[in-house]
Amino acid sequence: MDTKVTLKEKVGYGFGDMASSMFWKIFGMYSLFFYTDVFGIEAAAAGTMFLIARLWDSAFDLFVGILADRTKTRWGRYRPYLLWFAIPFSVMGVITFFVPEFGSTGKLVYAYITYSLMMIVYSLINVPYASLLGVMSPDPKVRNVLSSYRMSFAFIGSFITFMLLQPLIDMYANMFGSESAVVHQAAETTVSTSPIGWTLGVATIGILCTILFFLCFRWTKERVQPVNENEDTSVKQDLKNLFHNAPWWILVGTGLAALLFNAVRDGVAIYYFKDYVQYNYRVPFTGWDATTIYFLVGQAANLVGVMLAPAISSKYGKKRTYMIAIAIAGLLSMVFYFIPNNFGLILLLQACISLFAGYVLPLLWSMFADIVDYQELKTNRRASGLIFSSSSMSQKLGWALGAALTGWILAIFKYNPEMAQQTMDTIFGERLMISIIPAICCLVAFFGMLAYPLSEKKVKEITAELDAKRNNK
Repeated sequence: MDTKVTLKEKVGYGFGDMASSMFWKIFGMYSLFFYTDVFGIEAAAAGTMFLIARLWDSAFDLFVGILADRTKTRWGRYRPYLLWFAIPFSVMGVITFFVPEFGSTGKLVYAYITYSLMMIVYSLINVPYASLLGVMSPDPKVRNVLSSYRMSFAFIGSFITFMLLQPLIDMYANMFGSESAVVHQAAETTVSTSPIGWTLGVATIGILCTILFFLCFRWTKERVQPVNENEDTSVKQDLKNLFHNAPWWILVGTGLAALLFNAVRDGVAIYYFKDYVQYNYRVPFTGWDATTIYFLVGQAANLVGVMLAPAISSKYGKKRTYMIAIAIAGLLSMVFYFIPNNFGLILLLQACISLFAGYVLPLLWSMFADIVDYQELKTNRRASGLIFSSSSMSQKLGWALGAALTGWILAIFKYNPEMAQQTMDTIFGERLMISIIPAICCLVAFFGMLAYPLSEKKVKEITAELDAKRNNK
């Protein structure tokens, strides 16, 4: 087997998550604001919609994983989905961020349908993409590097979204917005609320995503073949094997907590800056506001953490590195609540938190690849798509619960988009969501990883046994 993974292939693999992340950051950090302040539905209703749409879509991820494991084409099992759904991915994103001229009930129905369809298309491209990691190389260290490339490019994609989206929305709003368009009372401190600006801004990002997916398809290769390809293995048996996999349960729970940490912090940030920080500044020539600067600083620090993760985890082990990083991120998040309203201090702490949070995600994806090997050794069945779909499932559940929790807490603390100045109670709730609540999520993730049984030594033993079986086929 040709196990060498070239630099071009690593970059190509990274392009896939770069594209996914460009849209995912829009969903995670801007969609609640879009639905409350642009689309025109209540925060609690939007939060409930996020939860319902993503809960059932999380189950759909398992279906996509099972389907991908059984797909056979001349391009492989997982790569074809990048080709088939690159264009629908972007088109559906534009439809989701379109504001129809409906009444309140019609808008809510439209939001449920389009958001749910967007999540379905996201699953159909992202689950097979994630599964590629398990078949590009049999070497855990190479997969760790590939995972780091994936997350590095994901953060680059997020960085590009933060650089472009808000200026694009403002630009299109100025070019095509009508006088009747909704204008936010605090427009100086946040992104425009012009519907046409949002639709065209997302469309521009979508074109970039489609190009990146096509390049990922062209530049990657599937290498790893199962030890025993049993075509008669039933879906029921695959699911039974998965549900009896104890390390999988632990990793899903740990990943869920870590993603909930990100989802709550990111989802409330735009409200936190609009209502609490109120730092009225725009970067010359770019139009970036304070929230965009905050996001950009976080993504840059995340990227540094992702790039450092392979070297540090190779020295200290993935499990230990994860635990230390998530613990520090949690402690710093707790500190975030107590700092004064000073833009410089907020950015400094955001950089520190994001640096350590950046270690976590590439290690998670690499650990899911280890679980694929662990289950293959135990069951003689390599279900990469199913297992990686569960990683996507935990990601969506984390963001679903985070987005829902953010919407619900905003409603509990009486957030009103029509008010120029929110109440002190509302601002208190926003401050909790950007500090204390994420810190609790980190604590849960820490203890989850403490119980994770696949140490570096155990993973090496599993790899050696699988290699011996493949060589004896």
